[in-house]
Amino acid sequence: MITIQNYINGKHQPAISGGTIDNINPANGSVYSLIPDSDSSDVDQAVAGAKIAFPEWSLTSAQKRSELMLKLVSLMERDQEKLALAESIDNGKPLSVSRTIDIPRAISNIRFFATAILHTSTETHAVEDQSLNYTLRQPLGVCVCISPWNLPLYLFTWKIAPAIAAGNTVVAKPSEITPMTAFLLSELCVEAGFPAGVFNIVHGLGPKAGSAMIAHKDVSAISFTGGTKTGAEIARVAAPQFKKLSLELGGKNPTLVFADCDFENTVKETVRAAFSNQGQICLCGSRIIIEASIYVRFKDAFIKRVKELKVGDPMKDGIDIGAIVSKGHMEKVLSYVEIARGEGGILLTGGNQLKPEGLENGYYMEPTVIEGLSQQCRTNQEEIFGPVVTLMPFNNEDEAIEAANCTPYGLASSVWTTNLNTAHNVARRLQMGIVWVNCWMLRDLRTPFGGVKQSGVGREGGWEAIKFFTEAKNVCLKF
Repeated sequence: MITIQNYINGKHQPAISGGTIDNINPANGSVYSLIPDSDSSDVDQAVAGAKIAFPEWSLTSAQKRSELMLKLVSLMERDQEKLALAESIDNGKPLSVSRTIDIPRAISNIRFFATAILHTSTETHAVEDQSLNYTLRQPLGVCVCISPWNLPLYLFTWKIAPAIAAGNTVVAKPSEITPMTAFLLSELCVEAGFPAGVFNIVHGLGPKAGSAMIAHKDVSAISFTGGTKTGAEIARVAAPQFKKLSLELGGKNPTLVFADCDFENTVKETVRAAFSNQGQICLCGSRIIIEASIYVRFKDAFIKRVKELKVGDPMKDGIDIGAIVSKGHMEKVLSYVEIARGEGGILLTGGNQLKPEGLENGYYMEPTVIEGLSQQCRTNQEEIFGPVVTLMPFNNEDEAIEAANCTPYGLASSVWTTNLNTAHNVARRLQMGIVWVNCWMLRDLRTPFGGVKQSGVGREGGWEAIKFFTEAKNVCLKF
């Protein structure tokens, strides 16, 4: 039984209270490690350490910050298989996914910002013979980074890397459902020689540890990825304290399939977009909106490919869909199948819990496809965050846009067409932070990432992340 520890002021330690939380392997339902049940006392200690470390770290040269982060990268590369195995055990996702997506991307996140900090620039404005204005971008202080359970190390590093690279100190909290790779990362930070207090990890529950972080008076900025309801509560607490906020929240993402699409490739990629990571990605295309003239053909091909997906033990080769992250979340996702039935939905495939042989206590579910629902029903309006998608037809571009934009969310979308005019026009009209054309999850770390409406506030990625984790200061020099 592994006992995870907090990483505070350069040292590993249990929660001050001594309390722990069970950490469950979703593949078999067994408790396999213990997590610190931290509270405000642990947070106070972490923030105090980060506050003390900030002045020296903020004055450390970008070159030295970069070198330290790149040392961490080399250690992560050395332990890549260990990290991938831990991620799949903790989260339930197929090991092949952790190996090829999660851990490589986590490594890339740190490498990207470790090198990006060497190439930043600022603005200068000359007013003829009168004055020179230049902009300084300076770190904020102690920053809180809170990441979700669906892409644990991937999204954890997406936040901490730009914050630390820009010269801030960080107090971070991974999800209590998937804490293992963050703990392993903290061990590598010790090996890399991170100065005490620069990077701190406090494990625990959101209402206890997370809330204490958000409310702490010495925290300057908060970067959060998670549910819209939690994001609203964070904004309520943090806004009166004038903390900087970056909130990457929920999504109910549309996939728009036009009749002139590359049919076979579109079917293959929309299945991937719907069910990758058990549908537990905020970017998954959960509403597939199809031009009426190809609706039946597309539906038949889509269902055929969905039925070929293999659900089972995340540790086995050839598995497409692993375990749902927790029992509670599986029950929530399954409840939406019943909601859809009550709303008049027609179940085309899936909808049931699975109990693979030898893993009967694990949390598995068939990939599920539903049709016959209205745009405004709960199934099409609320984020399910699991392997459940709906199919709907449209007759023309205006109908497609109306259906795509009709939810409270506006995170991501994909458009499938070979017509260049359609691609540009639809992309312009979609109320989304991200539009993929003839692809899905093709990411460039330099580009802004985030949503509109209830999908969040602010942008992450590239220069946007560096801007968030720094404050602009104008200096005016009169000639």
